Amino acid sequence: MNKNKARILIVDDEKMNIKVLVDLLKDDYSLVLARNGEQALKFSFQNPPPDLILLDVVMPDMGGYEVIKALKENDLTKDVPVIFITARNSVEDEEHGLKLGAVDYITKPFSPPIVKMRIHNHLRFVHQHKLLDKLAYLDPLTEIPNRRRFDEMFPKEFSRATRNGTPLSICMVDVDFFKQYNDHYGHAMGDKTLQSIASALENSLKRPADMVARYGGEEFVIILPETDSDAAQQVSERVRRAVMALNIAHLYSRVSDSVSISMGVITFYPKKILVSAPSAQAIMEQADKNLYIAKQNGRNRVVATIFGD
Repeated sequence: MNKNKARILIVDDEKMNIKVLVDLLKDDYSLVLARNGEQALKFSFQNPPPDLILLDVVMPDMGGYEVIKALKENDLTKDVPVIFITARNSVEDEEHGLKLGAVDYITKPFSPPIVKMRIHNHLRFVHQHKLLDKLAYLDPLTEIPNRRRFDEMFPKEFSRATRNGTPLSICMVDVDFFKQYNDHYGHAMGDKTLQSIASALENSLKRPADMVARYGGEEFVIILPETDSDAAQQVSERVRRAVMALNIAHLYSRVSDSVSISMGVITFYPKKILVSAPSAQAIMEQADKNLYIAKQNGRNRVVATIFGD
């Protein structure tokens, strides 16, 4: 399967109908075939879901209308575009299909070139939507996740840690004496330095679930799911050393001849909380306090604690 090709799920109980669509689309798309509604949902609920679904209306046991209702009720598939391709050609049927959330309704017999162009147009819209969605969560300067993305992901990771009883670590990062850097080297160099630091932070994280985001200005934040205090401190030290290894000259820093960072780290153990569980905001406040202590104690260092200690 070509990963660069859009993935289309074709759902129809008639072999001939599937063959026509496969012959029409196989050169341009990666195709997944389902012969009934149950199979359609099984393939759709896999992660990642298909990019587009071609769905027959009339099928035994579970028809297309039932399938699309299930798709729209699931967070994974609710935004996947569905095109009905069916022999039911009344205005009422088309209206009903579109009301259920289909992006298009094509009646049989259909014109192959028209079907191909409609599919192309819908997939182009999906691609553009994904690009815009991705850009909305990226910091334009550093091209890492932005504050908005962090604000969305952290409560989810906090809830997951609380639910599963697994540790969660948060690292607040601040570039030491960055105002002085900007004042003496200029904002253009400052921007370039923030880009280099962001890359160093991102490259220091080894697991897909770990995430670094630009928190604002010269501050960054790192989420480390399922990470205990010892591992969090190791990661933080690796991050700090990675920034030092950039060897970006900073002659106006009072702590180092090159650009450095200070880090405040907090690890939350849900199983150790015997009274009421803290809020996600309380965790962040403690990480921020640890960052303040790191800066007060000389900067270019990591201060890490366990929440509640």
